[in-house]
Amino acid sequence: MAILVLYATVEGHSRKVATRIAEHLEDRNYITLLGDVREPGFTVPGTFDAVFICAPVHVGRYPEPIARFIEDWKDALDLVPTGFVSISLSIDSHDPKERAEAQTFPEKLSMRTGFYASHVHHAAGALKYLEYDYFKRCLMRQIAEKEGGPVDMSRDYEFTDWDALEGFVDDVIAEITD
Repeated sequence: MAILVLYATVEGHSRKVATRIAEHLEDRNYITLLGDVREPGFTVPGTFDAVFICAPVHVGRYPEPIARFIEDWKDALDLVPTGFVSISLSIDSHDPKERAEAQTFPEKLSMRTGFYASHVHHAAGALKYLEYDYFKRCLMRQIAEKEGGPVDMSRDYEFTDWDALEGFVDDVIAEITD
């Protein structure tokens, strides 16, 4: 079976999530194609047995290339099981309102594009202090401090639950192997 794993990334963590999904699938002997939706050159999503799409949330929105890709390929994506991985720091918030809001982002994207993934997973993202410019680094530190999170800006922090992500991937794949 062949699985397509796509992503858009802002600071690189969504690429890491997508790469982890592809490696997990390859470890289970699936043929995988990993690609950035912003780069041309991959084949029609409907020709695969399943598709995973990984997208980060920044300032309450997914990157525009994700929305455009889904709009362009909606009909092909409807033909196969799809796993959508929404990546945000808010899903790991101590504030239930922030977590609840983070859970609405995939639905908002679906309402915009008309495509509803068969499976959705919310993954916590990463604080990439070392990649932020000065102003974003200070802003993210302030937010992290308010949340009781890490404030040492001399390193990056990942909050993704990799075991939960792999369990999600296995659940999506079970749909095509049953």
